[in-house]
Amino acid sequence: MNEPIYFDEQHRQFRDNLRRFVEQEVVPQAAPWEEGGMVPRAVLRKMGELGYLGIRYPEQHGGSGLDTIYSAILAEELGRSTFGGFAVTVTVHTDMASPHLANYGSPEQLARYLPAITRGEMICAVAVTEPDAGSDVAGIRTRAVRDGEHWVLNGSKMFITNGVHGDVYFVGAKTDTEAKGSRGISIFIVEKGTPGFRVGRALKKSGWLCSDTAELVFENCRIPAGNLLGGENKGFYQIMRNFQNERIVLGAQAVGEASRGIELTLDYVRHRKAFSATLWDKQTIRQRLTMRASQVAAARQLVYHAAWLDAQGRECVKEVSMVKSLCGELVNKVLYDCQQFHGGFGYMREAAIERMVRDARVEAIGGGATEVMLEEVAKRL
Repeated sequence: MNEPIYFDEQHRQFRDNLRRFVEQEVVPQAAPWEEGGMVPRAVLRKMGELGYLGIRYPEQHGGSGLDTIYSAILAEELGRSTFGGFAVTVTVHTDMASPHLANYGSPEQLARYLPAITRGEMICAVAVTEPDAGSDVAGIRTRAVRDGEHWVLNGSKMFITNGVHGDVYFVGAKTDTEAKGSRGISIFIVEKGTPGFRVGRALKKSGWLCSDTAELVFENCRIPAGNLLGGENKGFYQIMRNFQNERIVLGAQAVGEASRGIELTLDYVRHRKAFSATLWDKQTIRQRLTMRASQVAAARQLVYHAAWLDAQGRECVKEVSMVKSLCGELVNKVLYDCQQFHGGFGYMREAAIERMVRDARVEAIGGGATEVMLEEVAKRL
């Protein structure tokens, strides 16, 4: 595997330890998680004990104080597990939901929630997407109205990862109904069990089967005024800021999935015989896999370059949007070929490749659809 140029010995050790954990604690046990539709809490708590759920957060709150490159390593290694649902369960918790708290939480909010989040005792979700507001965050219709010492939320959210079994949710809502577009959005902390908040339904998906996904409903949901996160009417900018981190992580996860898919396929074609020779002896298969391996190697370098830029605090919207669009499309092309070269076996549920193909499809949709990302790149060319 080509190693990113930004890696030092600490990065390698982190990667190697995490890969060992995934190979020992996840891969042999995760098949039943697909049937159950969730990742067991015991696994998440163990990841918390090992420090994998708080790698970006201050040590005073149970974190390790590391940077974006480590988030990319985490996501890539989870992607290599071949269980996309497991990977996204963790990365939503670590890099898509909890950063809202870590970046904008008050001292009281941080003390109340962040240590439990980093330990895996409290699982979190981010609830922004709605039926008519996915990549178009400005289209949020959920409303929050101030009523004395409370806010009252009304609306619904859709496609929320960790929505069924989560404990705390970071919810986007319109707080200024007169404001147009992206203005007037705020983020709120809503705990499971709050009156007026419920899981509308658990959603059935094509892939990511061991991640739980939900529709959430807020009906006159009253939350304390102190649960406003960051500042009133500043939520859009908070969401946009974290999209950069989210998209780097999704790109890294896709690279992990693609590289592992190639490894599994290389092993298969070197042993599978057809017409008196192995599939590896067929030039077209050899060359196609070689080209895909080259593309994944290039994509990996772009992912870690974007992560390095972000870690340095440098402007990188263009590079991150390139990562998300390129990797989301590439993983689907790679795994399509991998499944093709597995033949009939690749279509069977017992084959990891079959699961990986289903899991990969959403990589070009979630976190910013390819078409939206390409427009972000085009604005900056």
